[in-house]
Order: sequence, then structure tokens, then C-alpha cells
Amino acid sequence: MLVARPLYFAGGSVRDMLLGLDPKDYDVATDAPPDRVRQLFSNTQAVGAAFGVILVRHGPSQIEVATFRSDGAYEDGRRPSEVRFTTAEEDAKRRDFTINGLFYDPVEDRVIDYVGGQEDLTVRRLRAIGNPDDRFAEDHLRLLRAVRFAARFGLAIEPATEEAIARHAPNLVRISPERVGDELRAMLTPPTRSKAWDLLWRLGLLSVVFRTLPEKPAGPAWYDKYTRPLFPELAPGEAVPFPLALAALALCYRSAAPSGPAGLLLEVHEVKRTVQACRTTLKISNEESDAVAGFLHLGPLLRDDPPTVAQMKRFLATPTSRGARVLLDALRQSDTGLTRILWLREQFERLEREDVAPPPLIRGDDLTAAGMQPGPTFKRVLDAVYDEQLEGRVTTKERALELALTLSNQS
Repeated sequence: MLVARPLYFAGGSVRDMLLGLDPKDYDVATDAPPDRVRQLFSNTQAVGAAFGVILVRHGPSQIEVATFRSDGAYEDGRRPSEVRFTTAEEDAKRRDFTINGLFYDPVEDRVIDYVGGQEDLTVRRLRAIGNPDDRFAEDHLRLLRAVRFAARFGLAIEPATEEAIARHAPNLVRISPERVGDELRAMLTPPTRSKAWDLLWRLGLLSVVFRTLPEKPAGPAWYDKYTRPLFPELAPGEAVPFPLALAALALCYRSAAPSGPAGLLLEVHEVKRTVQACRTTLKISNEESDAVAGFLHLGPLLRDDPPTVAQMKRFLATPTSRGARVLLDALRQSDTGLTRILWLREQFERLEREDVAPPPLIRGDDLTAAGMQPGPTFKRVLDAVYDEQLEGRVTTKERALELALTLSNQS
């Protein structure tokens, strides 16, 4: 089969190969127009024909083949209104960052670099192609992509590019919550999340993403004075679930207030507000929302009054308790209630030798059979009796029913 030349690997796959990483996927760029690509390959799908992108399937593999293009005006801050097919050099120069503007010719085994991406990779630098203000005005999602690439590959953001990110940060409001959520998920779950957090805060991006939370000043002066990031100690060297990363981020965001260490511990109403902010600004799932709330409810156990055995057992019985303890370990590295944290860890280790969630000695049917009328007091009574059971003060069904009737008569 004759294939049009040139035909190059493009973008991220070339970057990853030069960094000694295994590319997750391969994109191909060519001078052949979309119709010609579809003629050359038997199994294709026009996934973005208007932008010159054709999906080519071969067995279990599929590769995006894009025609070299130059973009027209970006009217929505995300995609060009039109494109024209052009040369490899122009195609490279319309891309976001120099490290993503590289081509590789597999026939001649050579890298084709029109934008200085190889040098930037060598010196570990992230730099926008051309005028950084133009690049971020074209596609606002590039603001978050810059942070993700810098954190993932250990790159320093070139000063002009960094300054442009801070200037364009307010434009993130034009990006869909789903796309913002995807980027945060990709940068905050890997072991490199601490650098991503650092950049998100310092460049003023967090205050835009979580704009429904109480407003705080952004910028280097505020960052240097108040921020105490938790991410470096959050399961170092390991990936973490996205809800746990969001919970840690919320605590970091809160701890940056001048109120000091006590500011780390969110009140119940603040937990609800934080979870709602995550749902609104990131469109996380109900399951993820519940997990964020579960992690953040660690706070009441760290407040002034020591938690009861029942409170601690109820906490340990939740599905988020293991992840919340990773968060507890992160808090242990700060100066926030160290004595309480160490005590709490000891209590958890002791209680886990027992059954932290035994079957209740009585249920609603038992109360009905004992003559109680179903109503709002049922749950309150059952919860109180179960707490006594968890504390070890009620050990039989008979004693549990006796206590339930006493509590019912007192209401």
C-alpha cells in the first residue's frame, strides 16, 4: 500500500519517547487530507473530519491520523472556528507547548523540531509556543494542561508562560466543569500532586476553580505567607483516589487562611458546602461526593472534646475510614493538634482489634413489638441504644429494650 508522505508521529507520543517513557497512545500527522486518509485505510471513522482528524482502526489498535493544519480564530476559548490544511511547520506552531510540538519520522528515524521542544525537554522547561498570551486566549484549558505537564514531568514553567497563566486564570470560568474535573483528576491523583497543588495555588487557578468557596486572595504574596500544603505527606510516592485528593485540597485551601492551624478542621456545614462546590465546579459523581464528605468528616474527631468510643467505632465502620486515615497521617506532619492525632491513632489501632460494627441488639421491629409507636423518635432512640452497645455498656437485647423504652418515655 502506498502511503502519502510525510507521515509523522506527533505530539505527546514523541515527547514521551524522548523522555524514555512508554506512550499511552500514538497520534499521527500527515499532509494527506482526510478524504485521502480514508481512501488509504479500509477501517476508518471521521471523529473530527472538520479538524482533519480520522480514526484508523487496525485489529485491536486505533490511531488518530490528523492532517497538518493551521487554526482560525478561537471564539469559544476551546476550539477554532475553522481550520485550513497546511505544512508540518505551521501545524507545529499552532500547538500549545514546545514539548508537544514535536514530530518523529519513523522511516528516517529522526525528530523534527520547529519550536525548540527538544532543548526545553533537555533543560526540563515548559514553554508556550510563540506568544503565550495568544496560546492561552485560544484555548483556556491549556492553563490547567500547563500545570499538569509541569507537575507530571518535573518541568519548570518558563517565566513569560507562567505570567501569562496567572493573567488568563479568570478565563477558566468558560471551560466546562467536566473538562476542568478531568484535568484535576489527572494531576491530583498521581504522586506528583504536590507540585500540581503548588502551581494551582500560586498561579491563582484554585480560586477560580473553587470560586463558590469563601474568597481568598491569590498570588505569590498570599501563597508565601499562609500556605501549608498537605500533599507532600499524603501517601507519598503513591497514587490516591480523586475524592481523597479533593478532601486534602479542601483542607489545604482552608489552612491558607490567617486563622492558623485550627482552620484545617471544617465544620459540618462547611463540609456540605465544600462537597457541593466539588459537585458544581467539577461534576463529580454522587459516589465521589459521598467519599469527599466521608473524608472531611474526620474533623469532628480532632476537635476540643475527645471523641467517644462509639464515635470512633462509627467512624472506623465507614467505607472512607481507611482513606481518611491517610489524610490523618498527612495532618500529623503539620502542627495541627499533634497530641490529639497521635492519641487518635492509638485508639484506632486498639479498637480495630474488636468488631467496630456489630449487629444492633434491637431494631425498629423490636420497638414496635414492645409497644412503641413508629415516628421521628425511632431513629434517635435506636442510635442512642446502639451507641451504648458500642461503648460496651449494653450487652443484651433485654437491656437494650429496657433502655429504649426509658429513652422513649423521656422524649
